[in-house]
Amino acid sequence: MALGTQAHYSTEAFHTLSKGSDRRNPLAMPQQKAQILIVDDHPVMRQGLAQLIQDRPDLEVCGQAEGIADARRIIPLGRPDLVIIDLSLRDGHGLDLIKELRESKHCPKMLVVSMHEDVYYAERALRAGASGYVAKSEAVNDVVDAIYQVLRGTLYLNPRMASRMLGGIVGRRPQPGGAAPEEILTDRELQVFELLGQGLNSREIGEKLTLSSKTIDTYREHIKDKLGLRSGNELIVRAVLWANER
Repeated sequence: MALGTQAHYSTEAFHTLSKGSDRRNPLAMPQQKAQILIVDDHPVMRQGLAQLIQDRPDLEVCGQAEGIADARRIIPLGRPDLVIIDLSLRDGHGLDLIKELRESKHCPKMLVVSMHEDVYYAERALRAGASGYVAKSEAVNDVVDAIYQVLRGTLYLNPRMASRMLGGIVGRRPQPGGAAPEEILTDRELQVFELLGQGLNSREIGEKLTLSSKTIDTYREHIKDKLGLRSGNELIVRAVLWANER
């Protein structure tokens, strides 16, 4: 049974599968249930997840939201320990909500349950601040595992997605333009880029790194090519902006 189709979203399906699991409670919280908020713009999906959670003796749904505005309203009242977030929401993108919650004073743990199965989305979600990622096509017991692992403070990715993500990181080729400098530049190139962002020219950078100005100019050309920049001025602007973000 998976979460990927409308038929699989039914409350009965969630109820049956969750009842069939005799896993021990890894949270060991006999007196206080973990409070969970569900943010998803599909009512049937919300109800299915709610039933799955309510069937666990140590979990409780403190609210349901169909979008970011609802979540903002409910979170201060329900004070959830965990927020389950879909990426496609009625009034925005789940990544925006994740980033917003990450910066909040009382940041809850966050788990993405999404229709997107691409590693690209999982990586972006984890970078934004989520602690786990589950595709809706995965088995219901995987959702339960993910909830408990994230509540325990550990990251969750199923082995298949984790392997694909690791493979993508190891085998990733530098992509011009959009990639972050720290992801695609060599150690030396990043040093030059950082110093450019601090306002140093080629001669000053060469002196600082004990290299010739000509060598620094070569590094500048490599950086320009990797970042997809067209001119030296664009390189300087990009370096300054990057430095100010650190």
